[in-house]
Amino acid sequence: MRRLAVLALVGLLAQLVDGALGMGYGVTSSSLLLVAGLSPALASASVHLAEVGTNLASGASHWRLGNVDWRLVGRLGVPGAVGAFAGAAFLSNLSAGWATVLMAVVLATLGTYILVRFALRPPAQSHNRVSPHTSRLLVPLGLAGGFVDATGGGGWGPVSTTSLLSAGRTAPRTVIGSVDTSEFLVSLSASLGFLLALGSAGIDLGIVAALLVGGLVAAPIAAWLVSRLPARVLGTAVGGIILLTNLRTLLVAAGTGGRDVLLWLSAAGLLALTALVHATRRHVRAASPEPTEEYA
Repeated sequence: MRRLAVLALVGLLAQLVDGALGMGYGVTSSSLLLVAGLSPALASASVHLAEVGTNLASGASHWRLGNVDWRLVGRLGVPGAVGAFAGAAFLSNLSAGWATVLMAVVLATLGTYILVRFALRPPAQSHNRVSPHTSRLLVPLGLAGGFVDATGGGGWGPVSTTSLLSAGRTAPRTVIGSVDTSEFLVSLSASLGFLLALGSAGIDLGIVAALLVGGLVAAPIAAWLVSRLPARVLGTAVGGIILLTNLRTLLVAAGTGGRDVLLWLSAAGLLALTALVHATRRHVRAASPEPTEEYA
């Protein structure tokens, strides 16, 4: 019972991060399940089954709060579902270690770019509530994001959210809400692929239910949070999360010692925190009314 309660808490926190920042649920939950001894395929299958429910709740919450661009959802989510099914059905049992390092390099670079851009000079169209991107970008992005998500136990948010935010042409709340909503199609398709490839043997429905309950509780809170945070602050926070997450992956892959990893992450964390404070101050200053002069 205690184990299930802990898993429910993990599901809650993971969905809170995912719903507010557009990424993190799969990576957080899958990491815990791997530590618990599940194989990569079963861990990913369990997470995606839970995500079918959490993504549905998250998408509904984002829609009610006006965070969803349905055209973006369709153009990104449908190819994402195709990529997820392919990854789950055919590649779930293959090692994707070689791709992990390459993806971490790309995401860390994009995370740094987003962090600096939103903290110092937010994109001029960062408040655009309708995405101008066409299928030429969204179809290959969806295919890649869905494939990585299914084979790695998570990655739809980091790939899709990072790429769309780095373009700087859509408001962060719209990107996050639309990516979260489209992830329902990705999770559903990946789950079907896993069930066809693996069957239901080995999948612990108690784990799935615990993750699902925690995620359902957090979904509306996260959607409300992202609708209230300013674009400058939210974009900077997302960039910091991406940078820290992928920097750790690169340091571990390079064989860096535990103390040095902590040192590098602390330095990067301080940089991200400084940028976030700067972005918050700039937002407060911009939102404050201009002082008026009184003449006698």
